[in-house]
Amino acid sequence: MKTVAVFFGGRSTEHDISIITALTSIIKPLELTGLYRVLPVYIDRSGNWYCDERLSHISFFRSKQFEKNLSQVKPIGVKLSNGLTLLMTSRIKQREIRVDVAFPAMHGTYGEDGSLMGLLEMAGVPYVGCNLAASVIAMDKVLAKQVTQTDNIPSTPWVWCTAAETALNTDTVIARAEEQLAWPMFVKPAHLGSSIGISRVTNRLELRNALEVATHYDDKIIIEQGVANLVEVTLPIMGNEAPRPALLERPLTTAKDFFDFDTKYLQGGKKGGKAGGKTAGAQGYSELPADIPKTLYDRAIEVGLEVYRSLGCSGTARVDMLIDSKKDEIYFNEVNPLPGSLYAHNWRAAGVAGVELVEKLVTLAEERHGILAKRTRIFSSSFLQQF
Repeated sequence: MKTVAVFFGGRSTEHDISIITALTSIIKPLELTGLYRVLPVYIDRSGNWYCDERLSHISFFRSKQFEKNLSQVKPIGVKLSNGLTLLMTSRIKQREIRVDVAFPAMHGTYGEDGSLMGLLEMAGVPYVGCNLAASVIAMDKVLAKQVTQTDNIPSTPWVWCTAAETALNTDTVIARAEEQLAWPMFVKPAHLGSSIGISRVTNRLELRNALEVATHYDDKIIIEQGVANLVEVTLPIMGNEAPRPALLERPLTTAKDFFDFDTKYLQGGKKGGKAGGKTAGAQGYSELPADIPKTLYDRAIEVGLEVYRSLGCSGTARVDMLIDSKKDEIYFNEVNPLPGSLYAHNWRAAGVAGVELVEKLVTLAEERHGILAKRTRIFSSSFLQQF
């Protein structure tokens, strides 16, 4: 039986979201396959690693005694020599457990941004989801737009700045945004997900305040022009060389409220089931599939696939797009290389149950790893003999 280690938590603003993704959409379905030995690997906010069966249960994390209970779990070590091995220490001895496949569930920094993928690639272990390069690009909203523009994939007008530039001369940044963009604008930390630190602004004062908020979270900021007659859609995709789209989904929010953290997780999290034909997914209610004209629906699917290929995504990712419903124009917004809860509700509606979804993702990880293992990584030369 293969051992699959699920990594979650981490030093990220999306720490708690990561826990939910791991426990509800990855660990339990993996266990239900009966094919794998599943290890929960939790990384706390200080960067300590833990592996214990108790970490598979949400009650452990919701407990008021969480800190006390966690202190009773011994941190683990990691060995990266020719594979990934977890070092489990007890009072009596040290156990070594070799990981066959890694399943990242770490949203945001030190995980989804490519940090964990780099570690796993150095260890030479198969892992689920986008590779290092695609993760780095996808998690940098500026880089993602620069790359997709080279493939003529349209985005709404945007500018970017650094936190250092903003601190030195905020007025210059504001003037550049006013010169190149129209109100309203959206100010976003370039590297964060879950809509943390995002602000919608309609004037200079709001823009100044939004820049201050965004630079609190990131050293790189993107400012985007809003889209008129907005219809926001999102598309989960799965696959390596032959990516497969799920259903185009429309989050049910207004342009004024936009898709911020509270709208995604706190308001929606209080609801369950269905209401009025609307689907309650990982982030509140949505229209699934999106109720838009078929020609526009099909074009959005194709744009999503073009973005997936342009950024070099593999395994799975989610592409967000913005539509001007009067002009029928589709704009690339951003890519999430680790969709919250894997967007299992969408895949389920598309005919892929949660158990089948995680099994397919593990298979895709092994397929990609097998292809890469055939590549030549060693080059022998007499270079050192010259010294």
